[in-house]
Amino acid sequence: MKSLVTILMIVLISNVNAQIGRSFSLLEAKEYALKNHVKITNASLEYDKAVHQKREYLAAGMPEANITGAFNQFLNLPVQVLPISFFNPGAPEDEVVAFRAGTEFNSNASLQVNQLLFDGSYFVGIEASKLLIELQNIQQTRTKEEVLFSVIDAYHIACVAEENLAFADSIYQITADLETKQKSYLELGVITNEEIDQMTYAVLTAKNAFENAELQTSNALALLKYSMSYPQDSLLILSNNLNELDKEASQISIGSIEDNTVLPLLQTQIDLSQCNVRNNKAGFLPSFSAYFQQSYNAYRTSFDFFQDKPWYSQTNWGLQMKIPVFSSGKGRAVVKQSEIKLMQDENNFELTKQGLKLQEVQLKNTLASAIKKRALQQENSALAEKIYRNAIKKEALGNGNNVMVTQKLNQVMIAQAEYTSSLIEVYRSKIELDKLYNKLN
Repeated sequence: MKSLVTILMIVLISNVNAQIGRSFSLLEAKEYALKNHVKITNASLEYDKAVHQKREYLAAGMPEANITGAFNQFLNLPVQVLPISFFNPGAPEDEVVAFRAGTEFNSNASLQVNQLLFDGSYFVGIEASKLLIELQNIQQTRTKEEVLFSVIDAYHIACVAEENLAFADSIYQITADLETKQKSYLELGVITNEEIDQMTYAVLTAKNAFENAELQTSNALALLKYSMSYPQDSLLILSNNLNELDKEASQISIGSIEDNTVLPLLQTQIDLSQCNVRNNKAGFLPSFSAYFQQSYNAYRTSFDFFQDKPWYSQTNWGLQMKIPVFSSGKGRAVVKQSEIKLMQDENNFELTKQGLKLQEVQLKNTLASAIKKRALQQENSALAEKIYRNAIKKEALGNGNNVMVTQKLNQVMIAQAEYTSSLIEVYRSKIELDKLYNKLN
């Protein structure tokens, strides 16, 4: 019984905490995402992996030691064949003698140490491993940028959705209030059933718009939670409003495309291609290595390796050199391909730079146009709402027409939808320009 009570208390507390939720400003939402998003965690792990890959490559040039051991039992000793004349010079030369030589049990253990002395590809590989770390660091920055873009965009959409919900709710309430008043006039015989039906149609239209706004708000908050890696079953409250966001979005960003994160990414790719060219050319150079080996061998006629019997040692060391001589033109063809790849990467860098300049001009023009359009749509929406509220007042005083009320309702909904769309366009253009200048964080 006590266990059941404890479980019920835990469930109750969890539900209460979920309902309380957390309040986030845009800045707090960004900070939360940077600390908790799985994409950023994975990007950090990729960076750590690149660091260990560099250490792995560096280790290839360090001394390497291996201990090996072996045990053999000859079920049939190998047969040796020698001319009899080897033992007896007077014997016929074509006569041979066969005998089994060796011991049934053999064992050996050896220690071998290898050291790379020179290999052109090794030194190029060290430089390439450093560039790989730099590449992953840039990718980490770009991942954070993508997460921040998604969070900011989702936060803007959620704020607009909540503002639109409040607007739809107010329109629905004043329309429903008018319907209630008119139903009392119907009982007095002042208006007809047809007029009530027209008013009910307007109420249902306003209610449908309100419910759609509720759905859009719920979906927008769910999208924001996903963008932040925030639990979907927890309540999230927006602490910024549209007025605060408008101040930020109305200012056109000043920056340079040189700060865009794609450029260092492409430059690092060019550096890697240069390393690849040098690596392929290093294939024509000789390589040197050294080794040292110490081994011990035991030969037994019975399995008595652990007794105090001799083990025969052997020690040797040496140098190895490999000089490429002829590859039928394969090596030169590989070098030429890597040089062509390098030229392509350099061309892509310049092409991307030109594309960023075009994007800069387009985004600035789009943002300036969107700001003007938003001002017009805001004024238009406010005017449409004013006209509709006046129509409601006239109808409440008996000086209006229910058909006109419905028409004005449709007009105000269209105006509000266009205003909402213009807000999204402003915010989206602003953060795209910020992303271009690497100013999202």
